[in-house]
Amino acid sequence: VTSPFAPPQETLMGKYGEDTKLIYELQDQGGELLALRYDLTVPFARYLAMNKVTNMKRYHVAKVYRRDNPATTRGRYREFYQCDFDIAGQFDPMIPDAECLKIVHEILSDLQLGDFIIKVNDRRILNGVFAVCGVPESKFIPACSTVDKLDKVPWEEVRSEMVGEKGLSPEAADRIGEYVQLHGEHHGLVPLALFWAGDGSGAGGGRYDGLVGMFDPKGRKVPCVGVSIGIERIFSILEQRLEASGEKLRTTETQVLVATPQKHLLPARLKLISELWDAGIKAEMLYKKDPKLLKQLQYCEDTGIPLAAIVGEQELADGVVKLRDVATREQVRM
Repeated sequence: VTSPFAPPQETLMGKYGEDTKLIYELQDQGGELLALRYDLTVPFARYLAMNKVTNMKRYHVAKVYRRDNPATTRGRYREFYQCDFDIAGQFDPMIPDAECLKIVHEILSDLQLGDFIIKVNDRRILNGVFAVCGVPESKFIPACSTVDKLDKVPWEEVRSEMVGEKGLSPEAADRIGEYVQLHGEHHGLVPLALFWAGDGSGAGGGRYDGLVGMFDPKGRKVPCVGVSIGIERIFSILEQRLEASGEKLRTTETQVLVATPQKHLLPARLKLISELWDAGIKAEMLYKKDPKLLKQLQYCEDTGIPLAAIVGEQELADGVVKLRDVATREQVRM
């Protein structure tokens, strides 16, 4: 769960910039400085450096932690899952980058989230914009983190933060505004952000060619590119779409509920459900001694269980099971 960073300040500032304030820092009982994992990229880069790995492609799904203000309606939490795809190694230009974009497109398409936009940019272009606008190089990272907010807040708020909090001159901020507010038919200037339209940022990624070298004693670099998808963000969007459509969300993978219509048939239910489990069928039953049949069938409807296997006194005598389709109410004896 925890991952020590060394050296913490220089390495993390280089990777996260101002977002270092969102890292949970702590000390163990020996006084060693540790931090809860902020993302999956830095641990991956450190793994490559420590094991002298120069070529690797992987995916990783795990929890990360942010000391942030939660916004549960938008799937923004302090503890959440990320799914990362990374390609490390020296390859011909842009081929691994294109594969990462393909993965994002494939995932967002298969999830049927609706229309989405993938925006791609080179940070060097933005740094060039800052340079010609008169921004000191020491303020590039703070200015960039402010520009990142353009997909969430209007330019007036971004400009105000640049001048009031980041120390940029009003003239420099106005010149930056001329560039970052330019839009073509499908293009906007959002640094290294991948997101779908209307629901905020759901995925992000880019190159981090220098990060592995920060952990290598000899400074050996390994070119890397990757993308990260916020799983809770996707769940939040899916839940909102489901709620808007009026459809019921199925909360279980159970295929069949074992039910009984009369009292004193708990042993029969236990025997049948054991046989179904042994056969690899996902089955469950109500944890009541003598539940009413109507309540058992209602449970199927509420949770989306499609079938009910009913065994009563007559079925026991005949050596059969009554299988009921919960949706159509059709029944067959088997």
